Amino acid sequence: MELNQAAELLSGIKQNINKVIVGKNETVEMLLTALCCGGHVLLEDVPGTGKTMLAKSLARSLDGEFHRIQFTPDLLPSDVTGLNYYNQKAGEFVFRPGPVFGNILLADEINRATPRTQSSLLECMEERQVTMDGVTRKLPAPFLVIATQNPIETVGTFPLPEAQLDRFYMMLSMGLPEHDEEVAILERFLRDDPLAELQPVCSGKQLLELQDMRKTIYVHPVLLNYMVDLIQATRKKQSAVSGVSPRGSLALLNAVRAWAMLHGRSYATPEDVKKMAVPVLSHRITLEHGSLDRRSGEQLLLEILNQIPVPTERFER
Repeated sequence: MELNQAAELLSGIKQNINKVIVGKNETVEMLLTALCCGGHVLLEDVPGTGKTMLAKSLARSLDGEFHRIQFTPDLLPSDVTGLNYYNQKAGEFVFRPGPVFGNILLADEINRATPRTQSSLLECMEERQVTMDGVTRKLPAPFLVIATQNPIETVGTFPLPEAQLDRFYMMLSMGLPEHDEEVAILERFLRDDPLAELQPVCSGKQLLELQDMRKTIYVHPVLLNYMVDLIQATRKKQSAVSGVSPRGSLALLNAVRAWAMLHGRSYATPEDVKKMAVPVLSHRITLEHGSLDRRSGEQLLLEILNQIPVPTERFER
């Protein structure tokens, strides 16, 4: 796959999603960036802003197996990963796969489940496999988790632990629509449900090719130093108990390359780094008072971005 073909394919997926989602172009582009990285996405916002609709629109645009889990306090880990049960007719234990055995998993309202159930996704998200009763089973490729959650102050929620948050490539917010956008939403859903009419525009094979294509995007050594400067600054802030981990460093690198590819460039720029820093890194910072609030992490990162000099070079290969 050539770079222009990759950009055209990503543009086609974006246009398909925009048949349903109104006025959230940047959020859609961020979601596609994570998709090119093979990374999982956490959508946080108040109920009713279109988080689930966005996740479903992406799933419908990809020709893959889609599963959804509605997370509730009584959900068990085996409801997510599957379980071994005794088949009396066969006289042996048989494994029944859970919803994670698919290409796209929508984990709806993930923070309404207990920490024990939330943790059942850790191995799936990081290693793309499920281990049960000593047997490890690989998940199909590609595999992507799109999780939604209500703000942490909402009644009946269990905040995701740092280890779980660190496995999400990006944490995004939909936000409320402007007046004209909300009118457009009403008009779009006046007669039909556009989501029901969406058709796949990208196969699983093409998605894997997109992820391989991302690796060809050139990143200048000066940019690598700039990224490390940003990340190490998060570890030195007095208000932060822990800064961004090396997993976050790699996530930022991959996201920068994918963002450049999305916009048809064969090389990354400092603007790409600045664009990706907040959605990729803000949820990976634990603040002094123990808060995992996204807005606090965003503010800290914006301060760091303003303090560290932006490199000025020719960034082409």
